[in-house]
Amino acid sequence: VRLVESGGGLVQPGGSLRLSCTASGFTFSSYIMSWYRQAPGKERELVAHIGSTEVNKTSEKGRFTVSRDNAKNTVYLQMNSLKTEDTAVYYCARRAGDYWGQGTQVTVSS
Repeated sequence: VRLVESGGGLVQPGGSLRLSCTASGFTFSSYIMSWYRQAPGKERELVAHIGSTEVNKTSEKGRFTVSRDNAKNTVYLQMNSLKTEDTAVYYCARRAGDYWGQGTQVTVSS
């Protein structure tokens, strides 16, 4: 199993980023996929997850949207109206974390 995140970077407050996580080594369409984040000095927290039927939930309703493309084995996290408190390392996970990606840094700063 391999999960590879991309799309992080530096963005100004109010900006947008789209994170991607490409999976391999398992039947992607059969699994719930999750996004977590960990800010400095804080515990890792669940940001969003999406099931095999593409019903999605996010803790940042109205700003973040999770989606998936099963044909590309990829899950996305669209983040809009970013705030400085969104600064964190964002991780992709299978289910609630039986496998993890390496993480991608998102920094929101002016």
